[in-house]
Amino acid sequence: MSSEDEGGSVALDPRIDLFAGSIAGIAALTVGFPFDTVKVRLQNPEFASRYSSVWHAFTTIVREERIRGLFRGITSPLLTTAPLNGVVFAGYGALLKMQLNNATDEPRLSQITLAGIGTGIIASVVTSPTELIKIQQQSIRTPTGGIAPTVQQVALEIWRRRGIRGLFRGFTSTAIRETGYGAYFGVYEGTLRLLSKLPSYDDMDEGPVDHTSLHSEAASSKKHHSYPSLLLAGGLAGVASWVVTFPFDVVKTRVQSSMVTSADNPYRTTLSTIVNSYREEGFRVFFHGLKPTLIRAIPVNMVTFATFETVVRALT
Repeated sequence: MSSEDEGGSVALDPRIDLFAGSIAGIAALTVGFPFDTVKVRLQNPEFASRYSSVWHAFTTIVREERIRGLFRGITSPLLTTAPLNGVVFAGYGALLKMQLNNATDEPRLSQITLAGIGTGIIASVVTSPTELIKIQQQSIRTPTGGIAPTVQQVALEIWRRRGIRGLFRGFTSTAIRETGYGAYFGVYEGTLRLLSKLPSYDDMDEGPVDHTSLHSEAASSKKHHSYPSLLLAGGLAGVASWVVTFPFDVVKTRVQSSMVTSADNPYRTTLSTIVNSYREEGFRVFFHGLKPTLIRAIPVNMVTFATFETVVRALT
């Protein structure tokens, strides 16, 4: 990821950035995916009535579909981890740079949040078809001994029936949900600034930090904050990003669970899903699955941070 040159500034190797970020993403995805499967089942109106709680959903899936049922659909996001990280790294840096006179100027929290929002919208180009395929797989109940369709089979079936537009079904709700990157980056940086005894990066005895690089920022933060502080900031950031946009995660799941686009389908568009879901189930429907999501947020961020640092140290 990074190393320090003779002047004390942070030197970056983007190849290590991408590799370490991808490995960390894979580790975090693996740890948190069972909770994601439970969340999707609770949000999907075809399955929600079968489960009385998060624990009941978890145990029912394991009993009926074995452990592999909790990981159904993981292949699609695993395959896009590296390109998604590339989009996030490049997008965040470019959007923040557009707001700063110089890359070493310390950004305001509002600028960080705005760059994060834009990054999420750009990343939706990758996450939207990925999430669609994942949700389609997670919504399939396969009894013990049954064979679930593969990523390729699901993707080809969507392409055959709906074409390229079918693969991007739910893009609007996905893009709105991904604006949670704004809350994530803003809360993470804001928490570290509150916890730091030093008022700003400019007062730290180090060379200039490239604030437009996520991992230049991470390297600087690691030097001046303890592991508990970094883990706390990551956990709070993960929780905040989900709380802010979670209703649209529910909407996205419902839109992408149903591939029917006819007028009689209440989940055919983002707007129709919001209206019909509220009409049928009330305001609480937009927070179905929030509990397993928040439970997942803490270990996922801890694993992401720990894995990233381990890979970077091993390579540098």
